[in-house]
Amino acid sequence: MTDSSSNPFSPYVPPRVWSPATPSGGAFANINRPIAGATHEQELPIGKHPLQLYSLGTPNGQKITIMLEELLAAGHSGAEYDAWLIKIGEGAQFGSGFVAINPNSKIPALVDRSGETPVRVFESGSILVYLAEKFGAFLPKDIPARTETFNWLMWQMGSAPFVGGGFGHFYAYAPEKLEYPINRYAMETKRQLDVLDRLLAERRFVAGDEYTIADMAIWPWYGGLVLGELYDAAEFLSVHHYQQVRRWADEVAARPAVIRGRKVNRVRGAPGEQVAERHDASDLD
Repeated sequence: MTDSSSNPFSPYVPPRVWSPATPSGGAFANINRPIAGATHEQELPIGKHPLQLYSLGTPNGQKITIMLEELLAAGHSGAEYDAWLIKIGEGAQFGSGFVAINPNSKIPALVDRSGETPVRVFESGSILVYLAEKFGAFLPKDIPARTETFNWLMWQMGSAPFVGGGFGHFYAYAPEKLEYPINRYAMETKRQLDVLDRLLAERRFVAGDEYTIADMAIWPWYGGLVLGELYDAAEFLSVHHYQQVRRWADEVAARPAVIRGRKVNRVRGAPGEQVAERHDASDLD
């Protein structure tokens, strides 16, 4: 058997039993581990508003801040929120307080303290549905339209890991560029963009004529790709081919609530686009 550890160009031969014996390298390697649970005691702060969001301005985090800002723009004052920054690069998601809200230790996580008993909500799709149902907004009541919205929300939840953990990881974050995984996930990412492009050739928004939580879920990922804001990969993926996705992405990007929401918990990019924490509407002005 070839000792692949002595020759970096040899094919990898999996051991009989896997063990994380050496650091994996690459971005975020210091927070990856094969077990769950808290690594340290750390209580989470609680602000003055009924909704407490613990997050980071990644595509998944943007879904929720966009939704909250859309609710406020639509006149739902009960959607006022505090957004606390969770620094995942420093392992804040493994603090005991965060793990108590989301045992999976992933952002975003929300606590609704408007009732007698606080309600924890985790997974971005679940949070979007929770808020849509709580406020009766951005989710059609008509069964066919409601189902179509859920169809595309679930499509995003199932598809985006191929874009982020697949293409994005191997193209932008892995410690070395490997042709096979980059080709594999670029193929799937482009297929997904084509799915959306064909859909949006027939309708204004993802689920139909109405702007819904499906658009809010999909836009930070696929809108970000065609707008050249994810992984510096626009040219590599030839995103100019997806003209209908670009048309939709531009329309959503121009919404005032989207402009506001995408700034929240953001710690990268132009200084004017970063609002690390949000505790009042004036924080975004």
